[in-house]
This record gives sequence, structure tokens and C-alpha cells, in this order.
Amino acid sequence: MNFVGKINREIYKCITEDIITDEVIITDERIAHIEENHTGHFKNYGVYLQEIVEKPDYIFSGNRVKTALVLKHVLEIDEKFKTIIRLVTPSDDKTYKNSIITFMKIDEKEWNRLKKNKKVLYKSE
Repeated sequence: MNFVGKINREIYKCITEDIITDEVIITDERIAHIEENHTGHFKNYGVYLQEIVEKPDYIFSGNRVKTALVLKHVLEIDEKFKTIIRLVTPSDDKTYKNSIITFMKIDEKEWNRLKKNKKVLYKSE
């Protein structure tokens, strides 16, 4: 289990009101999954995960219950990212933390497709 950062629960409550922790982690298994399916993305861009989860540009509802689809344009490197975060609520095991499910660099076309086809639940100012 690797600590990523802390979410602002006020921002992420657009997904679910009852988030029980602000801590976000990523497991070794998820890191392996990301590297297997999106080679080099975690190795090259994982250092930006904290910024992505703590300062999202957009949040949409994920495909599963209690998941947030987060988009972030990291200006420092002029790259765009999509991250899925599973949020922990009282119905989950009390030892669980919010966790990164997947993470990838995306192109402008995918960025625009998501913004067009998904309902925006949060947009940074």
C-alpha cells in the first residue's frame, strides 16, 4: 500500500456524501495493472498522482458505484490524465482507504470526448 495524497471531501462529495477518509492509496497490484495496460504511465507520471487527486480539473461519476473519474491537465509537463478513484464509505471495511483503480495519460481527443459525453459533477475554477 502506497500513500498518494489526501482528497478534499467537499470536492469529492459530488460522487458520494459519506466519504469516511481523505487518504488516497495505490496498491502494488494496481501499479502492476497500470504498467501492464499502460506501459510507462506510472513509472513516468506517477509522481503527479498527488496533484491529480488533490487538485482535479474535472470529476465525473465512474462506471461503478462510489468511483470518481478524474481528469487533470498537468501544466508543468503539458499532459492530460484520467484517473479512477474508489471512494470509501461507511458500508466498506473501516480499514480501507480511498484507492486508485487505474491511471493513464490521455490525448486531447479522449479528454474532449469525456467532457462531452459525461455529466460534469465538479469543475475546478
